[in-house]
Order: sequence, then C-alpha cells, then structure tokens
Amino acid sequence: MLKTRLVTKLFLSVSGLVLLSVYFFPWKASGAEKMAGLYSAQTVSYSLPWIAQESGLFRKYKLDFDLVYIPSSGIATAALLGGDVDIAFAGAVGFVRAFVQGATDLVFIGSSKNILTHSILAGPDIKRPEDLKGKKIGVTRLGGNSHYFAVQALRQLGFDPLRDATFIQVGGEPEILAALVRGSIDAGSVTSPTDAVAVSQGFYYVIYGPDQKIPYAAASIATRRSVIGRRPEVVAQYMRAIAEAAKILHTNREFADKVLKKHLGLSDKILDAVYNTEVKIMEQTLDIKPEGIQAILEEVAKIDPRAKKVKPQDLIDRRYLNEMEKSGFFARLWTEKQ
Repeated sequence: MLKTRLVTKLFLSVSGLVLLSVYFFPWKASGAEKMAGLYSAQTVSYSLPWIAQESGLFRKYKLDFDLVYIPSSGIATAALLGGDVDIAFAGAVGFVRAFVQGATDLVFIGSSKNILTHSILAGPDIKRPEDLKGKKIGVTRLGGNSHYFAVQALRQLGFDPLRDATFIQVGGEPEILAALVRGSIDAGSVTSPTDAVAVSQGFYYVIYGPDQKIPYAAASIATRRSVIGRRPEVVAQYMRAIAEAAKILHTNREFADKVLKKHLGLSDKILDAVYNTEVKIMEQTLDIKPEGIQAILEEVAKIDPRAKKVKPQDLIDRRYLNEMEKSGFFARLWTEKQ
C-alpha cells in the first residue's frame, strides 16, 4: 500500500508539472519547432510575418518563431547563407546575386509581391519627371529595390542613370523621408506607406510607380535547399502560417490595420492609401512569378555575365505552393470566413 501511495503521489506530481508546463510554456509543451527568420524592410509588402506573429499563426502551426529586422540585402543574404536564420522575407536582388556567384543553396519558395510599387517623390521645385535630370535621388541601398526602380524609371525617360542622376544611399525608407525634409536630397524613391506619408507632408509624386508595373521579385520568401532537405515539414508550417497571414491582410481590414499601425505608426488616412496602392497588387496565394526573377537576372548580367546562363526556374522551388494548391489548402482558406 505504501509503495502504491508513493507511486500515485509521484504520478500526480509529474502530472502537475506537465500541466504547469503546458500552462506557462505552451509552445514547448506542444512540441513547437524552433525557427528564425528575417524581414528586410518596414513596408506593407513585408508585413505578413508581423501578421502571422500577432495573430498567433506561428503558434497555430507549432512554430517557436524568432523574427528579426535586417534592412540590408547584402547582410540579409549573408545571414541566410550563414545559417543565422532559416528563412527570409526580402527583396530578391541580394539572393540572386549570391546565386549567380555560386551560392546555389539559395532558393525562392514564394512571394508577396512581383512588381515594384515604388514611386519617386520630390518637393515643388521638381514638377515633371524630366526635372529629375542632374538631381540627387535618395534610395535605401545601392542595388536594392528602391535603387532598381529609380534606375528603370529614369531609363524609361531616356536618361542614362549613371550620368544623369546621383543616387544617394540613405538607409531605410523613413531615412529617405527625413532626408527629403532636410533637403539633403532632391527626390526619393520610396514605396507604401512612406510615399503616402511624404504626400501628407507636402511632397509630390514625380513618377507614380504602380502605373509602371515593372516586373520584379520585390518581396520574396527565400530559404536554403539544405534547410528544406533537413526540415521540409517545418518550412511547410511556415508557409501555411504566411499564407493565412496573407488572407488576413486582404480580408480582415480591422486586424490588419491594427498590426500596421503598431509596426508602422500609420494614421487611418495613410492606411486607406496603403490599401488602395499596395495591398491590392500583393499576391493572395504567395505566387512567385519567373518574370520578376528574370528582371533581376538581366540587371545582374550587366555586371556579371554568369547571370546570362541562369534561368529563373533554377532559383525557384514551387513544392510548397503546389502542395497548398493540390491539397485544397488555398481553396479552403479563401472560402472560410475570418
């Protein structure tokens, strides 16, 4: 009897510890997988990881997810290649360059945006696109999304971007707006919501980017083939969480507004502009379009001929998009009410 009582007490003690661990440490108790990811811009098109985090989707898909902000394509690429993170939400240019240079472990598995929606804004002294000639244009990083857009926009005007403008590397989009306000640059290449904030402060669209519809893998989901090989289901869990986050962004305006206000500090007026220009062109089912990768390869080929031998399909793995499509995951997701 004594032995039986001791076993019973031990069982109850252990059971109590398990229950406490479930209560205080629910992720660990539920067998959540540890995963680290980055995003590289404080913009709406990179907001899906925030939404997944704030709505509990990472927990739903049993991920103990660490999210970090790295506002540089080069550093983001190094972090992914070095194993500091498992997955990245970023512009594709840094990853494409690295792939061309031999880092073929890199691969794209989805995207939230396949065209550029940057615009070039300036003060009242610059009234027409032609007035940009000879001016200082602020970009986040040379070789980044905002720089690429400005280069393409100037080429469409017949300008030589290397001779007819000076690009100033500023940092992030808030820094571009600050430089505009100070007058240290003449114009800035920014996307939503910074463009709407700039307009509210008296700046004007010189070139309105969404009308240009320039193909570009502007907000891509990248990982390493070796990560997929070791942890295929964990990557699948991440993709399902991000897919649900996309549904929330497109259909649950109240919750999405709350998240965007928290992370970007936007007013209701600015949020309306964001939805009208940015959200409506973002991919609902995370599709990644080869033409967006091809545009980057063509640009990289101008300085690295090896890019001419690379095809967009070499950099894309559609297994998770295909699985969510064929299994009916997307169909169920988009027919369910939030």
